[in-house]
Amino acid sequence: MFERIKAILIKEFKQVLRDPRMKTVIIISPIIQIIIFGYAANKDIDFIPTAIYDQDNTKESRLLLDSFTYSKYFVPKYYIHSEGEEDRMLDKGLVSAVLRIDRGFGRNIKAGKDANVQLALDGSDSNTAMIIAGYANTIINTYQYNLLKSDADTMGVQFSAPSVDLRDRAWFNENLISRNYYLPGVIASIVTIMSLLLTSMAIVREKEIGTMEQLIVSPLRPLELIFGKLLPFGVIALFQCALITTLGVLWFHIPFRGSLVLLVLATCVYLFTALGIGLFISTIASTQQEAMMSVFLFYMPTFLLSGFAYPIANMPEVIQYFTLINPMRYYLIIIRGIFLKGVGIDILWTNFLVLLLFGIFVITMSTLRFQKKIA
Repeated sequence: MFERIKAILIKEFKQVLRDPRMKTVIIISPIIQIIIFGYAANKDIDFIPTAIYDQDNTKESRLLLDSFTYSKYFVPKYYIHSEGEEDRMLDKGLVSAVLRIDRGFGRNIKAGKDANVQLALDGSDSNTAMIIAGYANTIINTYQYNLLKSDADTMGVQFSAPSVDLRDRAWFNENLISRNYYLPGVIASIVTIMSLLLTSMAIVREKEIGTMEQLIVSPLRPLELIFGKLLPFGVIALFQCALITTLGVLWFHIPFRGSLVLLVLATCVYLFTALGIGLFISTIASTQQEAMMSVFLFYMPTFLLSGFAYPIANMPEVIQYFTLINPMRYYLIIIRGIFLKGVGIDILWTNFLVLLLFGIFVITMSTLRFQKKIA
């Protein structure tokens, strides 16, 4: 049995590695994805192009503008002089914010009256707009505090105002770098899509070129054929996992605080499910085009409901129940726990157990259907 499985393994590796396009997909594709996510998929907002519309032009208004422009977030790109320009800047997307100070701002402050400032934001990206508004509120509060303190010093009065000293501490991602959160998830994305594509298309390809019948009439048993077909792609997935982990840690300096052995074990357990689904797709697809379309039809909802980019807790309650049958969700929890938190099997064992149950069920059902198709 082992000799027959070895023969089919050698055949599969030769068939994969002799195709230049396949080698490009296996090696280059993970590198491209991790570079894109490492540099482009970054939700850290530290550059806010801003237009300044100062109609007051007093000492007080300039101090407020300095508070914004000397921060590390708001970068003045344009100085405008009419409301039409304000609308044009936002409509064309030239700026993300317009800071407007009307006439009488400085006079109202000196008189102890309310002084209004307008911050117009591009709300097409609601998350970014909320973060910018939070930055602006912090700057305004600091500006008000400094004004009160300056007035007290001028009058020779001891300044005392009630305050709350909030000291925040972020665990596991101290500098709140979004890259550290996303890049470990690239492992799950690559392992899933590659396992599905390679498994489903390799078996369908045998049908298209007419060699599946030759394999069926050979001394190979159905289970030996299945293992011989699936194992090479499992090895390729592990290689890609190692490649992404190495690039993430050495190039992008992603923290890796957990056990490498536990990461490999989690990937092997998850591969049962991914390879099993690819095997199932191969039984319902007649051509490689059908297999590819079926893979992406399955992958997109799996990706969106995994928690990779969108928090599951923010989804509608009905959708959250659907995520419970998504194995990629549990694999992501394990990966991020290993990378960022350094937790072990004592914390992650429930996710391992769910993945193992998913894998056993999927590989069993797919194998039974595959055997029925070739019988």
